[in-house]
Amino acid sequence: MTDLPLTGRARPDRRPHTLAEWRAEGGYEAVERARSMAPPEIIDMVEAAHLNGRGGAGFPAGRKWRFMPERGTSPGEGPSYLIVNGDEMEPGAFKDRFLLEAMPHQVIEGAIITARATHADEAIVLIRDEYRPGIAAVERAIHEARDAGLLGDLAIRVHPSAGRYIVGEETALITALEGHRAVPRKRPPFPAQSGLWGRPTTVNNVETISLVPHILSLGPQRFRALSRTEEGGTKLYGVSGRVQRPGLFEAPMGTTARELIERAGGVSGDGRLRAFQPGGGASGFFGPDRLDLPLDFGHVAKAGSMFGTGMLIVLDGTACPVGFLARHMRFYARESCGWCTPCREGLPLVAKILDRFAAGQGRRADLELLQMTAAEAAPRGRSFCDLMGGAMAPLASGLSMFAAEFEARLAEGERA
Repeated sequence: MTDLPLTGRARPDRRPHTLAEWRAEGGYEAVERARSMAPPEIIDMVEAAHLNGRGGAGFPAGRKWRFMPERGTSPGEGPSYLIVNGDEMEPGAFKDRFLLEAMPHQVIEGAIITARATHADEAIVLIRDEYRPGIAAVERAIHEARDAGLLGDLAIRVHPSAGRYIVGEETALITALEGHRAVPRKRPPFPAQSGLWGRPTTVNNVETISLVPHILSLGPQRFRALSRTEEGGTKLYGVSGRVQRPGLFEAPMGTTARELIERAGGVSGDGRLRAFQPGGGASGFFGPDRLDLPLDFGHVAKAGSMFGTGMLIVLDGTACPVGFLARHMRFYARESCGWCTPCREGLPLVAKILDRFAAGQGRRADLELLQMTAAEAAPRGRSFCDLMGGAMAPLASGLSMFAAEFEARLAEGERA
């Protein structure tokens, strides 16, 4: 088994394996092992591996699975569900696309094992509609696995998503699957108690699910040893923005931004790193002084940002941070579900103000309003879901880190 469990068996041309090719690489051996184990034993291994969810929140996967009731113990009648979330729309994120398109059988393997551990009768792989090659690859893999008798009693299907950022929130995803407007739900009850169609449901990200077979193949201790920190395993890190060779890199959890940027060919433009977002578009900025910080959920949170998807966005010395923030905010304003007032009214207003600043038409009152809004809305829990807090995180850190740029744009506006 390779020390790069997620991508070690991927083809250089990203062509997805046939079932025969995948099994020749050792595929589905972990499924056979899982079938000889009781569900709590699988969860024990995942917990011992210290696998944190890779969708953004970093919640321990094994702990989440334990919330699911055993078959026959939940009230009422009906199936339990596993949803594999491939609605990847975080700015800067493109890791799940690779796994769906190039390694679909790995996703199916993980889904089979996770469904057994969580007592799920049906698995749904939700993929954003723009990922057409990924949809085709996963559907083919499902058909091959079903024809080979590898699915057992598990019903599994692909659901192409209409593609909204809010669908990345698990309760909004469930609401959308039921055919309703994608709006988050109040919790409790949590999905493990009342999820899809009111039945027990687990939602996990594509990367999380893809790691599960390797925990059973390697064993939890060896899986943990792949990491440099207490958070086990490897991570698919993305690097985009102002770098020479934007790309996706599998590396030990806890790899530093300095190493990842070097693997991406270094900073482009003027070659000077101004700042980077460590976890995609909803993470606060770090400066060059954080280049050697281990990138995992714990270290990044302690340093004042969010690890999120683990997808770095790099700004060089020539990048305009005000325009960068304006583009981010337009995205979040557009993608808000509009359910609560802070997002529905606040995000379009902030986007409009940032557009004015980017055009050199900002006013002092605008800057004061941005500062007040960031201070009030950046802390999580100030809106119905975390979208507002995520949108405000880069603004709050950007107003501080790029204060001189905002003042310069303000001076332009005052001269106009």
